[in-house]
Amino acid sequence: MTDEPRPVIAITMGDPAGIGPEIVVRALADPALRGRARYVVYGHNAALTLEADRLGLESDWYRVAHDSDRATRRIDDDVVVFDFPGFEEHTLVNRGPSKAGGLGSKLFVETAIADALRPAGDPRHVDGVVTAPISKASWSMAGFKWPGHTELFAHRCKARRVGMMFVSPRLRVILATIHIPLLKLRDDLTIGRVHDPIDLGHDACRELGIESPRIAVCGLNPHAGEDGLFGDEEERLIVPAIEAARRTGIDAHGPFPADTLFIRAAAGDWDLVVAMYHDQGLIPVKLLGWDKAVNWTVGLPIVRTSPDHGTAFDIGGKARASPGSMIAATELAIDLAARRLAEATPRG
Repeated sequence: MTDEPRPVIAITMGDPAGIGPEIVVRALADPALRGRARYVVYGHNAALTLEADRLGLESDWYRVAHDSDRATRRIDDDVVVFDFPGFEEHTLVNRGPSKAGGLGSKLFVETAIADALRPAGDPRHVDGVVTAPISKASWSMAGFKWPGHTELFAHRCKARRVGMMFVSPRLRVILATIHIPLLKLRDDLTIGRVHDPIDLGHDACRELGIESPRIAVCGLNPHAGEDGLFGDEEERLIVPAIEAARRTGIDAHGPFPADTLFIRAAAGDWDLVVAMYHDQGLIPVKLLGWDKAVNWTVGLPIVRTSPDHGTAFDIGGKARASPGSMIAATELAIDLAARRLAEATPRG
C-alpha cells in the first residue's frame, strides 16, 4: 500500500459511544484532507454510516471485514473501512463507558498498531496512525489496565523512551510524566524523567522543521522552588537534567516558573516547553489551542497522533462535535508520514 505517492493513514474510531465516529466522518468529508492521503478506518461500519446519515454526508467508502481474505490484499480506494461488527449495538444505545466500548475500541487500536508495524511491502501496511478518543473507564471495564493509548503504543512498539507531545498553533509542550496521580509525582520524577522529554522533544522539533529548537523547562513547584524555599526538586532533579541536555548540544534552559513561562512561549520566545506533569502542560495548550491541538507520541518507530480531547459521551450521537482537532491530528500524521517516506526512499 505504500508504493503510491500519498501516505496511507490508519484512523481508529475510538469508543463507539463517544464522538469518535462523528469526528472521523466529519474529518474525512473534508476535500482537502481526502486529497492528501489514503485512509483505512478501523471501527464499526454501522456506527460510521449512522453518523454520515445524521450529518447529511455521503458514506462514500469501501467496507471490508477486518478479518476477511479481502483485507489481506491490496485495496486502492481513497477510504477503506475495516469493519469490526459485534460491539456497536450496545454502545450506540447506551452513551457512556461500557465493556463493549472498551472491547471494541481496544481491538481497533491493536489492529492498527499491528498493521503499522508490518513491513512496507505488506498490503496491510499503514504509514501512520491517528486515534480517535477512547474511554479509560471502558477499557478498565473490559479488563484492560493500560492507562491510555500512549503506554499501549510504547509497549507494542517496544519503544524504550516515548513522550507525550502536544502541537498547536501557539504552543508546543511535552510532558515529563503522563498518567500518574499527582500525589505520586514526587516519587516518580527523576533526572531521567526530566531529561528524556528534553531530548525527545528536541528531536521532534527538528522533525517538524525547527533546525535549532529553543527549549524551556518548567519548574515543578510554585516559583520554580524559590531557591529551595518551596521544594528542592528544581535543584535536585530538573537542573541536572537540563545540564545533561546542554552537554549534548541541546539549547535547553530553566527551570522557569510555569505561571509565566507559557506566556513567553505563546509569544514565540520558545519553540518547546517541557512540563513536569499532565495538567501543568495541558491547561495552557487547551486554553490557547482548543480545537487545533494535537497529541503526538514521540519516540515511537511509527507515527501516532490523536485529537487533544476525550470521548465526550454527553454529546455522542448528537451531531455537535467539532472535527477541528481530528483534522489537525490527521494533517500532522500525513506530514510526518510523508517526510519519513521521503527520507526512506532511495535517491537516484
